[in-house]
Amino acid sequence: MRPVLTGRNIRTEFPMTNVPRPMTKAAARAFITALAEANPNAESELVFRNPFELLVSVVLSAQATDKSVNKATKPLFACAPDPRSMANLGEEGIARYIRSIGLWRAKAHNVALLCNQLLERHDGQVPSDRKSLEALAGVGRKTANVVMNVAFGADTMAVDTHIFRIGNRTGLAPGKTTRQVEDGLVARIPKEMLRPAHHWLILHGRYVCKARAPECWRCPATKWCLYPDKRMHAPAGQETKKTAPA
Repeated sequence: MRPVLTGRNIRTEFPMTNVPRPMTKAAARAFITALAEANPNAESELVFRNPFELLVSVVLSAQATDKSVNKATKPLFACAPDPRSMANLGEEGIARYIRSIGLWRAKAHNVALLCNQLLERHDGQVPSDRKSLEALAGVGRKTANVVMNVAFGADTMAVDTHIFRIGNRTGLAPGKTTRQVEDGLVARIPKEMLRPAHHWLILHGRYVCKARAPECWRCPATKWCLYPDKRMHAPAGQETKKTAPA
């Protein structure tokens, strides 16, 4: 049986031990503000031109890097830029473009089915509400949150492996599940900062607060971070790295 990817089971590499107490709301605001000031123009690193391309890209990004997804979707979107043309490619046709991405067989199946669902249920348009998005093949809560946030401007928080790690490591929003971390972030981050905070946190986790070796010496928010094992001295040769890509 082909596995069905929904994005519901986030692979987490952060050990759930020695998790600090939750930050206060005031500390959370200061923490997020520091990330914002360090990277004010943060945005998704996926390359897309419209909600449909974003949706497909996020579905393909499960357990894959944005760089690998962008490499695959550039020729895919050139050939099939909308749900009808991609549905016409079919599962095997989509698969030919995404073989370099992990779990490509299941993803090709989901994208083909998703495109047909968009045509049958939504006249080829990507819906903006959570219930309709999560009813699509390959779309779970995280993917729906990303699409609602990036494509439609909703104040949602998509918790991927990076945000799950930051929420627990720093005390920003500790939780044993991604939903617990999501709810904690929504409760602590000021509403007016919630939408862009999704990008600030992802990029911070990708380039600074890394899984195996957090680079605390260049973290702009270390003052408010409650992680007990901060690494405040850079190994030789790493002192000049940027916080995130320009």
